[in-house]
Amino acid sequence: MEGDCLSCIKYLMFIFNFFIFLCGASLLGVGIWVILDPTGFREIVAVNPLLFMGAYIVVGMGALLFLLGFLGCCGAIRENKCLLLFFFLFILLIFLAELSAAILAFIFRDNLSRDFFTKEMKKHYQGSNSSQIFSSTWNVVMTTFECCGVNGPQDFEDALYFNSHYPDDLVPEDCCRRTSPSRTAEFLSKEECLMGGEIYQNTEGCYTVILNSLETYVYLAGALAIGVLAIELFAMVSAMCLFRGIQ
Repeated sequence: MEGDCLSCIKYLMFIFNFFIFLCGASLLGVGIWVILDPTGFREIVAVNPLLFMGAYIVVGMGALLFLLGFLGCCGAIRENKCLLLFFFLFILLIFLAELSAAILAFIFRDNLSRDFFTKEMKKHYQGSNSSQIFSSTWNVVMTTFECCGVNGPQDFEDALYFNSHYPDDLVPEDCCRRTSPSRTAEFLSKEECLMGGEIYQNTEGCYTVILNSLETYVYLAGALAIGVLAIELFAMVSAMCLFRGIQ
């Protein structure tokens, strides 16, 4: 009976990890194709920094799943205790990393408040042409989500660096509306926007826009996270049962 159970676990692990292996290979192939594609798709992705960064994230996830599936498949079908141990440790590290991220997010949840972002923007923002990482990140966010500041254009009234270096502008260029979503598109009216013309500005704050855009995915993300943790626990238990059962 013990042998039948171990045999069942062995083939379940192989099938489960074979699907992980295929998913990883698919993600890896798609990510590499997007980055290296010579037919023009790469240029389309490069226009949007978030999409360009997403392509590398897809490659990283694909490589991780590819390696994980490979270890699980080979360890199960060959009954190799060394590969099963590596598979278990790999899953354990991922599980602990996810658990640590959840704990840190809970501890530092106050640092994600509206007041915190508003204070940081007023203190560190340096304008649309700045190469400083904080400012360039905010510029990308404002352009991508078509928003302005944390709460709205009024956030830049007390922005120290921005006011001292751009005394004639009430908002940065990234708050101005454009004729198309492309970052390189023409402004509807750049001068009127910079001088405070609200009809030419994105008047809604980024904090509200981002929360509204993510709200529909919160429950889905929570269910997905619970499902992933359950699968990881199942994979670790199965690997250890098979590891202990191999003579």
